[in-house]
Amino acid sequence: MPDSLLNGAYRFSVAPMMDYTDRHFRVLMRQITRRSLLYTEMVVAQALHYSERRERLIDFDPIEHPIALQVGGDDPQLLAEAARIAADRGYDEINLNVGCPSEKVQKGRFGACLMAEPDHVARCISAMAAASPLPVTVKHRIGIDERDSYAELLAFVDAVAAAGAQRFSVHARKAWLEGLDPKQNRTIPPLRYELVHQLKQDRPELTIELNGGLLDLASCSEQLQQVDGVMVGRAAYDHPLRWATVDRDLFNDSSQPMASASTVVRGLIPYAERWCNGGGRLWAIARHLVQVVEGVSGARHWRRDLGQAAGARDAGPEVFERAAAQLEERGL
Repeated sequence: MPDSLLNGAYRFSVAPMMDYTDRHFRVLMRQITRRSLLYTEMVVAQALHYSERRERLIDFDPIEHPIALQVGGDDPQLLAEAARIAADRGYDEINLNVGCPSEKVQKGRFGACLMAEPDHVARCISAMAAASPLPVTVKHRIGIDERDSYAELLAFVDAVAAAGAQRFSVHARKAWLEGLDPKQNRTIPPLRYELVHQLKQDRPELTIELNGGLLDLASCSEQLQQVDGVMVGRAAYDHPLRWATVDRDLFNDSSQPMASASTVVRGLIPYAERWCNGGGRLWAIARHLVQVVEGVSGARHWRRDLGQAAGARDAGPEVFERAAAQLEERGL
């Protein structure tokens, strides 16, 4: 699928986050924004090749479109296979992780450490692009360790763009591969937005998306004056309703009513029915609702009651029905 058919969804995207952006959270976000691009958690390409859990790893609900599959790996053949699988399963895009600094990922020789090998990343991208009609994109850092000059960033992007990458999601912090854990790597290295801005200025033909430190729509709008898209991570998970006007404000789309806590919960009921009827536990969905109600009196009690009810082994969609009704009574 050509990138143009995504209708500019990358203008605002929710970052791939391990243990957070599973299929249930993505359906929750679809109650808030229909236009944004959503990413899966990172899936290791090797797991797609060998694992009997492939369906669980990459299955998604049609409401999640537009959706990108993020993969991790360094084997061009396995990554090409992942790209074919993504296309066959109906994904809108496939994204290569060149930004994760975790020790486990480094041992697998992928993630941020691959920024030291732009030619190898280019081979991976070339194989993926040849194997699938989907847009192939890259999420990466501005640099790693002492290799954090703008010249090195530009050389990396040029090599990967020439291989067929259609968009670059740039986390505007470098990664320290030793000495900092993944959480620290999200906060301690300073944000250098100016490098991402310069990248867009020097390569205007490339589609550049900025990630890192974006906490609200105002900061996103400001960055969109300089780049093509913005990607939000923890702030989307921790404060989902903060983004209730993203379709209106960033996509000029007012076709859907603005989401509220009650409409989010009620909107999840049909999905919860399908999930539970298929043998899934309600808690898998409900755990993502913790921050849908925040900053109001009684929020803590509502979350406690929802958690207790949804945690029961036989809990079903009726739990969400009651939770939504409680919110509606309060005008939330």
